[in-house]
Amino acid sequence: MPFLFYTSKTMRITLLFFYLLIVPLLGLTQESDEKADTIRKDALNVFMETSDYLRREIPFVNYVRDIKDAGVYILTTSQPTGSGGKEYTYFLVGQNNFSGMRDTLSFVTMPDETTEGFRVKEVNTLKMGLMRFVAKTPLSRFINISFTQPLTQTVSSDRWNSWVFKGSMNGFLSGEKTYKSNYISGNLSAARITEAWKINFSTNVNTSTSRFLIGDETLKSHSESASASALIVKSLSDHWSVGGSFRVGSSSYSNQKFGFNVMPGIEFDVFPYSESTRRQLRVLYSAGFKREHYRDTTIYDKIRDNLWVHSLETSYEVVQKWGSIDCSLEYANYLHDWSKNNLSFNGYLNLRIAKGLSLSFGGGASLIHDQLSLVKANLSYDEILLQRRQMATNYEYFTSFGITYTFGSIYNNVVNPRFGSSGGGGMTIIMH
Repeated sequence: MPFLFYTSKTMRITLLFFYLLIVPLLGLTQESDEKADTIRKDALNVFMETSDYLRREIPFVNYVRDIKDAGVYILTTSQPTGSGGKEYTYFLVGQNNFSGMRDTLSFVTMPDETTEGFRVKEVNTLKMGLMRFVAKTPLSRFINISFTQPLTQTVSSDRWNSWVFKGSMNGFLSGEKTYKSNYISGNLSAARITEAWKINFSTNVNTSTSRFLIGDETLKSHSESASASALIVKSLSDHWSVGGSFRVGSSSYSNQKFGFNVMPGIEFDVFPYSESTRRQLRVLYSAGFKREHYRDTTIYDKIRDNLWVHSLETSYEVVQKWGSIDCSLEYANYLHDWSKNNLSFNGYLNLRIAKGLSLSFGGGASLIHDQLSLVKANLSYDEILLQRRQMATNYEYFTSFGITYTFGSIYNNVVNPRFGSSGGGGMTIIMH
């Protein structure tokens, strides 16, 4: 009995302690959660294609799934720079309570930029852009702004005069009992890109070999190609540019032993080049000369050709909150015979149809009437099946499509990397 009384008394003291200490703590926690939830509801709603890293580093906004729920939507574009890196541009457009507010920010990465270097620049750029929007929300009182003095304020001269050189080599080897394949390619390039000039030189070599064992018979496929090209363009104004391209090369697939072409041209962009990351409508006209030496006699009984050719290409690109369009239409023909022509179209369309619903379409098609290099001799079955030689055709096409639908909570702030990337965790970086 004494033991039971003692135990009962101990339990009563424990329960009293729990009531007097723990319960108030739980109440404080609940109150804290309610306060945090109120702050979260007051946060700026942002719509953009984002990553887990951005959600962690910029936690003072709500990442919503549908553009209609956003106070600001962010469009992201990128284009290569003369150094071999990329320029990333962010278009911040306000709507709803922030209608009329917009801004454009960008940063540049170097060709040897690490993932961490890119992520830091991305976060700093977006934080700067979002501040004028966050300043109009109740969360502004929790924001502190600091300034880090740059290490140096001097700019050293560029000993390379904007020239960038790059070399690469790639190889691939695979096989099994009845199949072996290898592929090797190499590339050298030099480029100088400024506001006034765009100059590119490149060379590449490719070789590919495959072997197939079918019963007692072995089929072998081998192809090789090499080329060197140059592009020189001079800016005349914010809408006009003039330049030309030059190419020499050979290709076993195209029956080309040796060939070269020179194609000067002139281009007009309806929109200023300064807006190229957001929209382009370019018209390019080129005309020039081609010299071809064929490996085998062609269907026109030629072993070499001197050809004059011209082409007209129109390209349209636009990025808007409803999606994006990227398409081009090109026509080309030989001047000695206008029936030897080629008309091709390529395009990609991404549409946001409704809340959580988006559609994408891509594809291209060509009407082909200019295959002057086709081999006259009949192709063997292995050359046809293994695509070692170009075959006659008067058209080609490809297409792709996709549909995405997402529903549920409009907020998308939480990052949880447990058990890998399933459910949106992991270390995936979305390169806009």
